[in-house]
Amino acid sequence: MSKLGQRLLASAQEALGTDNGAILHEFPDVKAIRTGLGLSQSAFAERFGLAVGSVRDWEQGRTAPDRPALVLLRVIAHAPEAVDAALRAPVPTRERLARTAKPRKAA
Repeated sequence: MSKLGQRLLASAQEALGTDNGAILHEFPDVKAIRTGLGLSQSAFAERFGLAVGSVRDWEQGRTAPDRPALVLLRVIAHAPEAVDAALRAPVPTRERLARTAKPRKAA
């Protein structure tokens, strides 16, 4: 990576700062997380709902993860089973919520 690229990446990392007390300015080592789970790039991407191109670019330093991806990668690094469970769980929808909501009493 060129010196300009390194400076731009460092500036982007610094700009992320903190959010709600969580430190998000440290970019995770995506390759270390992935290989620690024993997954290929494509298997890692598929398991966690990521684009394989993004995983490849992050690992090769071509791009940096955005804030939502940083949060997801942080959770994957510390609790991959929680991410698996969340991705398999049914997502609340308006229809599902409407069926389970208690009827309101008239005022």
